[in-house]
Amino acid sequence: MELKSKLCLVVLVFSVLLAVSSGLDYKERDPGLRQCMHQCQHQEGYDEQQKQICEQRCDDYIKQKRQEERQRRRGGGDTSFVRYDENMEQYQGGQQHQQFDQNPYLFEDQDFDTIVETDQGRVQILQKFTEKSDLLRGIANFRIGALITKPHSFVAPHHFDADCVFFVFHGRPTISMVRGDKRESHNLERGDILRVPAGTPVYIINRDENEKLFVVKLLHPVNLPDQFEAFYEGGGENPQSFFKAFSPEVLEAAFKTERDELRRLFGQQRQGSIMKASREQIEKMSHSSRSSEGLWPFHGDQPSTPFSTSSKSGPFNLLRKRPSQSNRHGRLFEADSSDYKQLEELDLQISFANITRGSMIAPFFNSRATKISFVLDGEGFFEMACPHLASQESSQGGSQRQQRSSSPSYQNVRGDLRRGTVFIVPAGHPATAIASRNNNLQILCFEVNAKDNVRLPLTGKKNVVSQFEREAKELAFGVPGREVDRIFNKQDGEFFLEGPNNQQQGRIRSVV
Repeated sequence: MELKSKLCLVVLVFSVLLAVSSGLDYKERDPGLRQCMHQCQHQEGYDEQQKQICEQRCDDYIKQKRQEERQRRRGGGDTSFVRYDENMEQYQGGQQHQQFDQNPYLFEDQDFDTIVETDQGRVQILQKFTEKSDLLRGIANFRIGALITKPHSFVAPHHFDADCVFFVFHGRPTISMVRGDKRESHNLERGDILRVPAGTPVYIINRDENEKLFVVKLLHPVNLPDQFEAFYEGGGENPQSFFKAFSPEVLEAAFKTERDELRRLFGQQRQGSIMKASREQIEKMSHSSRSSEGLWPFHGDQPSTPFSTSSKSGPFNLLRKRPSQSNRHGRLFEADSSDYKQLEELDLQISFANITRGSMIAPFFNSRATKISFVLDGEGFFEMACPHLASQESSQGGSQRQQRSSSPSYQNVRGDLRRGTVFIVPAGHPATAIASRNNNLQILCFEVNAKDNVRLPLTGKKNVVSQFEREAKELAFGVPGREVDRIFNKQDGEFFLEGPNNQQQGRIRSVV
């Protein structure tokens, strides 16, 4: 009874802190959560088990408040991420709740907002990265999401006030863009990358009769930082056409047409922005393309049209490029601005890793690039060494000056991966990803700040430590140089390696 009273008191204090800060941005409320955790750790008379129960109450409380706030923002609705495989197991369980609240680098189903939904498909966008943690402000002006449609669907003409990069994983879309006084239509297949510049009117069809369309997209807003909007050139009532925002007299003059005719024109569409198209309509809109067989791991039409073969704005197929790393443990495909010029302005590199079941990526870090990773298929987990979370915990017990002068510590950040999961690896942070022993793990990565980035492996044949002089190794490790060499040179693999024997899927840990 006494324990219950103390727990209620802690949560009550935390709820007051949250209520006071309810008008602030989410990142301003993070200190309240830390304060709740801090009170749990320093509550008089608590043993370790009671402290863990108290912290879990804090987790559950803030999670509930986040979900309520997000549902209010979008007027209620389904929070689950609708995948191309709709039979995926739903996010649940107390251990995973703990993962959601304590791991700022991992994003799950409830972090996606549905911004468009019809019977034919939907668009889901991940929350702003800085809503999860201020540690992600380096990629604050990027957003990531997905377009999922049924076969023979049509996405109404629209443009974004954001640059957009598409990656096609399932389905066979035809994407038409209006650039100046010309229309470019590109028939795309699995593995295709296409950039749609900000302000470019675009419409999309899934010309496949049987397979759903699944497209991952990265957006870079150009108007307001980390915010973007869709503007519909067509439409009427649903989606609403932006033409309806103008006054009738202005529209009459602009179109040289009576307002009754304009009212009929902009009042007919009520099916939503993703709608069913007939076979005849699909055939006509995709008529200009021609096809050829693709290569492993995907097969399909070569994305070639009169525009895509000669225009710099056409697509690039990532999976038809020779893999940069390949062995029995996996394959890595990479494209940068030298492959696809459209990536240069956004300073991006895009990669696709297919990790064989039971295998792993050798631990490494990027010198400059932050990696935004979207799990396309399979399951597994990732681990990362992070100094920020460890320093946050340490700073609760000491001043900032003391923290800066102390020896650095690193926290193990670990998270389960499955379809639709997004995880972030900041520049300089050593990390790895491991596939389960049941399925291959397929990951799409957008690497931000890619120019002059160097990937530095920490194990395997080309590890960085092997480049140190013998004396440097002895001083750094405190053992003879030959011992350092014996350990670091034992692994004869390079990028993809055999994974650990006991992966203990489903268990999330944090170890300092």
